[in-house]
Amino acid sequence: MIYHLAPLDDWLRDPGRPYAAASLLTDGFIHCSADEPTVLAVANLFFADTPDPLMALLIEEKLIEPMVKWEAPSGPPPAGATPGVLFPHIYGRLNRTAVVGLEKVERGPDGRWDRLLPWS
Repeated sequence: MIYHLAPLDDWLRDPGRPYAAASLLTDGFIHCSADEPTVLAVANLFFADTPDPLMALLIEEKLIEPMVKWEAPSGPPPAGATPGVLFPHIYGRLNRTAVVGLEKVERGPDGRWDRLLPWS
């Protein structure tokens, strides 16, 4: 299972079409993470000012149709991620059939993203 962070409105846009994050245009791939601690580290680095709700898409890697590459970050990993961590990058629009669940990213009392909860 891999995770992709997205504001809920981004995920709900164009539900009949494959999903394309903005990074697909800017970086050539959709950024993902391999585990919950890394997802939270990425959320706090890149989505600190994003209004709620922020979602973690749960993606079954074997169901992804575009190519997936596990790559090192272009700089140091975000604080809280394991040193030497590799990130799964999806090189194309994500087929929605690979998304098997959604979790809401919740903020703690200090305002930092600190946990994932099932979306209902």
